[in-house]
Amino acid sequence: MDTLARRSTLDEIVLWRDMFRLEMACQIIHDSIHVRPGWTEEYLLSVDGIPVGYGSVAIAGPWKGKPTVYEFYVAPHGRLHLFGLFQALLDASRATAIEVQSNDVQATAMLHAFSREVASESILFHDQVTTCHRPGGARFRHPTAKESPDTSKDQLRWRGVLEVEGQVVATGGILFHYNRPYGDIYMETKEAFRRRGFGSFLVQELKRVCYEGGHVPGARCNRDNVASRHTLQRAGFVPCGHILIGAVVRASKPRARRK
Repeated sequence: MDTLARRSTLDEIVLWRDMFRLEMACQIIHDSIHVRPGWTEEYLLSVDGIPVGYGSVAIAGPWKGKPTVYEFYVAPHGRLHLFGLFQALLDASRATAIEVQSNDVQATAMLHAFSREVASESILFHDQVTTCHRPGGARFRHPTAKESPDTSKDQLRWRGVLEVEGQVVATGGILFHYNRPYGDIYMETKEAFRRRGFGSFLVQELKRVCYEGGHVPGARCNRDNVASRHTLQRAGFVPCGHILIGAVVRASKPRARRK
C-alpha cells in the first residue's frame, strides 16, 4: 500500500475537517490558525491514490522555526494505515514537533508513537456543574466603553467585571478563537482579593453569559497553575484533557542481520 501526504489547501481539506470536528465534539484549541495567512500548511493524506484524511502543520507564531503537527485525521476507511500516513506526513512536512489534544485519540496515539518525551502544556476543562456562588457584596457587570476603549461595542457583552463596594476586583471574558459553538473563558483577580471566592463567581457568571449568547463555555489553564485549577473547578468546570507536546523522533534504519 502506498501512503502519501501532499501539500494541499484549506479548501481541499475542508470536508475532512468537518468530519474531524464532528468526531471531536468538543472545543478544538488550535481551530483558528487554519485561517491565519501563513500560519499553517495543509496536507491531503491518501492510500493508493484514494484520499483518506488530512494533516495540519503549524509554521508561524509560537511555532516559527519549529514546524509542528497539530491536527491529524484519517477517516474510518483509511485507519488500517494510520502509522504509515503519519510517517508520510512527517516526511513531507519535515515537522520537528507534535502538539495535540489528549481527547483527540488518533493524534495522541501518533504522538506517543513518534515522540519519546511527552509533556503537558496545559489542562483543558469542560463545563459539567451549574454553581450558585454569590460572595457578599460582589456584583457582576459588563465593562463600559470607557473602561475598555479598545473593545468594540459588540465585544463588550462578552467581557465581565466584578465589583466589591464600587471597586473592580476581577476582570475576564470569553474568546471565540475556537470552533463554534465553543467559547474560551479567561479571568484575572487582583492579588489583594484572591482566595475569597471572587474568581469562581466571575467564571460562573461568564459561563452564564456564554450560554445565554448561544455558546458552550470551555476553559484551560497552565498545568502548574494550581490556583486557576481550583477556581475553574469551584465554578463547575471539570478537566477533560491536556494539550500535549513532544519532539519528533526520527526512526533509525533497521540493522542488517548478521549471517
